[in-house]
Amino acid sequence: MAQKPSIPKGTRDFNPQEVAKRNYIFNTIRSQFEIFGFQPIETPSFENSDTLMGKYGEEGDRLIFKILNSGDYLSKVKDELYQIKDSNKITSSISEKALRYDLTVPFARYVVQHQNEIDFPFKRYQIQPVWRADRPQKGRFREFFQCDADVVGSNSLWQEVEFVQLYDAVFTALGLHGVTIKINNRKILSGIAEVIGAQDKLIDFTVALDKLDKIGEAKVKEEMLSKGIPQSGIDTLQPLFSLSGDFGTQVSELKSILETSEEGKKGIEELEFINTGIETLGLETATLQLDVTLARGLNYYTGAIFEVAAPEGVTMGSIGGGGRYDDLTGIFGLKDMSGVGISFGLDRIALVLEDLGLFPVTITNTVKVLFINFGEAEAMASMKAVKALRTHGVSAELFPDKKKTIKQFNYANKRDIPFVVLLGESELASNTYTLKNMGSGEQQQVSLEQLISALQ
Repeated sequence: MAQKPSIPKGTRDFNPQEVAKRNYIFNTIRSQFEIFGFQPIETPSFENSDTLMGKYGEEGDRLIFKILNSGDYLSKVKDELYQIKDSNKITSSISEKALRYDLTVPFARYVVQHQNEIDFPFKRYQIQPVWRADRPQKGRFREFFQCDADVVGSNSLWQEVEFVQLYDAVFTALGLHGVTIKINNRKILSGIAEVIGAQDKLIDFTVALDKLDKIGEAKVKEEMLSKGIPQSGIDTLQPLFSLSGDFGTQVSELKSILETSEEGKKGIEELEFINTGIETLGLETATLQLDVTLARGLNYYTGAIFEVAAPEGVTMGSIGGGGRYDDLTGIFGLKDMSGVGISFGLDRIALVLEDLGLFPVTITNTVKVLFINFGEAEAMASMKAVKALRTHGVSAELFPDKKKTIKQFNYANKRDIPFVVLLGESELASNTYTLKNMGSGEQQQVSLEQLISALQ
């Protein structure tokens, strides 16, 4: 007996309904990207290994899928490598390419490689799959799509204002109202670390602070002390633990905490600029909120940091994120190329829309009308009508086989096809069509012109 086929762990098959829902999200995001002036690019699914390796840290390198060289890949491995059994050194001999881990590093490579063809500032969007050799679990896959938009070649904070508006526009278009766009600034976190005398412990400090809403103030203070942050510095932070209120109120508190840090004050200025822009321009359905505990991508971001939270009452992690980076292309030798970018979490957005029942009912209707097959002559007449309907933009098809009418109706029901046309002997004789609404059961006899008009 043949073994039942399967797919690799961490990958998924998508049925027609799921693909339709995912395409709805893709198309909505793509539409807003283009309205905001972003241009599409695509990069190969795999890159040269030296493009990817060393760009994500030791943990990231471990999660990169390597591709074996073609042919006898072991022939280039020296005997001494076999003896020491160093898998990392052997890998570099047998694998020269790897599946892309994200869209950011390939984008940096693209900018450097095509810098003489690009008009800066360059506004790009990219919607493509990426691969990570991670341990599969709920909401985490080895193959998944990223939806990114970036601007490189500009230091202007108007870009951050635009990205906040872009988030708002996408989620409004998806009908997902009430999302919260959280914002912070790396300079503020650096300034706080400076004020409390923990510049060399910035990562430890922010990792602990990020847990405030999860483990509480007392545990956060304990963790900070255990990492070597002085008690006097933690005491200075006291107002931070109870920071609340609107944007302006929180900024006022931050100004008093960071009055001795030039770096921190610069971060506050940047946040105030972005907030003033958004207050003036307004948002449709989203809210902009300052969150000083937000520290995602701290080794990467240099200015504004974004994270998008689903509406209240929805249990879900972030559904988007991004920020400002000062030297994206520096890893490939092109210095001083500042940029800012955001991404959308497609899979999480899909789960939220499903939970809230926000997918339009019609997006899974791939065919609008099915013609019942009564025999050869009727099928030929039906195909002529199908062709005419398709010419007028109506999705139509003929059931391919002459089977019992009830089976053909059941087929239409299972596929959620809203209309059925019966073209039997009597209709063929009178040159008419019986159009049935599968929802209401209503039937009417119509001409071809009336059929086209009714279904358009």
